[in-house]
Amino acid sequence: MALELYLDLFSQPCRSVYIFAKKNNINFDFQKVALLDGEQYGEDFGKINLIRKVPALRDGDFCLAESIAIILYLAEKFKTPDFWYPADLQQRARINEYLSWQHIGIRLHGSKMFWLRLLIPKALGVDIPQDKLDAALEDLNGSLRLIEEKFIQDRPFIAGDHISLADLVAIVEIMQPVGSGLDVFEGRPKLSAWRDRVQAAIGKELFDDAHQTILGAQESVKLMDSSKLQFFKPKILKFFM
Repeated sequence: MALELYLDLFSQPCRSVYIFAKKNNINFDFQKVALLDGEQYGEDFGKINLIRKVPALRDGDFCLAESIAIILYLAEKFKTPDFWYPADLQQRARINEYLSWQHIGIRLHGSKMFWLRLLIPKALGVDIPQDKLDAALEDLNGSLRLIEEKFIQDRPFIAGDHISLADLVAIVEIMQPVGSGLDVFEGRPKLSAWRDRVQAAIGKELFDDAHQTILGAQESVKLMDSSKLQFFKPKILKFFM
């Protein structure tokens, strides 16, 4: 049985797994799980991942959840180049530091901005109070400032001179609010230059391929059948509002 990755490229963690596997020529079957249609709650997917989230991996009889665990599994199984997750103790610690911080340090704020600016008003038809938007933007700006000042500093990449898992996981999160029309790179030359280096290291074609879904979200939401999303409306509003 071929390695299977269960993904929806609307999701930041899914994009990091997708890019990592593609960049390292890891063969896999792409199993699409449409999050906005609620496919993660289907009976078949529940057999793969009881957490009901993507990404998920199935390698024969072995199933695995959580994007960081999946990327590390792929890195070790397929012996990917050392720069992704270096053997050097301090470089690896620097990567682990970012990976430990990012779950609540940037993902929550980038996701919230995406939902508040785009999906909740456009797909669910709910007006967002300006104070909610302002507070969410303030939180996001704080996280982006930390990425620049704490994690990138004056280095080309988070762990040093080469791209690593930290940069890959960071860039997909930072691109999420961009999908809502918010240019987070404007007025941030350090972040913009780092983005350009990460894009060049990944390869523009693969970078664009992975992000075309999220960057096309403003158009695709106009054509979206929001009836399925309405079922999750109370849960969505409780989480983001």
